[in-house]
Amino acid sequence: MKKSITTAVVCALCATVVAGIDVPREARANTTQQRLLRPDDVLRAANTYRHQTWRWQLVMGVRRTPTRHTAARSTNISYRIWVRNLWRRRATVARRRALNPPHERQWRCIHSYEGEWQSNTGNGYYGGLQMDISFQRHYGSWLLRRKGTADRWTPIEQMWVAERAHRSGQGFSPWPNTARACGLI
Repeated sequence: MKKSITTAVVCALCATVVAGIDVPREARANTTQQRLLRPDDVLRAANTYRHQTWRWQLVMGVRRTPTRHTAARSTNISYRIWVRNLWRRRATVARRRALNPPHERQWRCIHSYEGEWQSNTGNGYYGGLQMDISFQRHYGSWLLRRKGTADRWTPIEQMWVAERAHRSGQGFSPWPNTARACGLI
């Protein structure tokens, strides 16, 4: 009797091991990971990445990536993880693009003649590219409302506001002397 019970236990263990071998390691890890993740946490992470994406798109002056908020209506954890990963990739791409403005070298050259990024000298011009209030209101109104004058903006935000002026047809003409010194006019 003991021999048959021992044999049954050994057979059960062998069957368990063999069954475990059939499942790819990545699939087992992914399933375990999904069991450990709470659906609300995954959705919260997706929303965080979506808002990061939209913030960088706002800084660059490009349209926001649309969403239908389907992950919020879905209870499928795999789908929510897929949506989270999608927004994570989008946020990474948007951030990488925003941190490398098209005319960064030119803006840095102009900045080298204008002043510090956080300068407010009291002459009506603010920031590292010495933008006046009218310029800020026209090309960076959302930043002006949210953060105040350009001396409170990051260098990247200042460069993207200048980039908007450049794209609108202004070119480098708002900085005639420094643009000339940099060989841009």
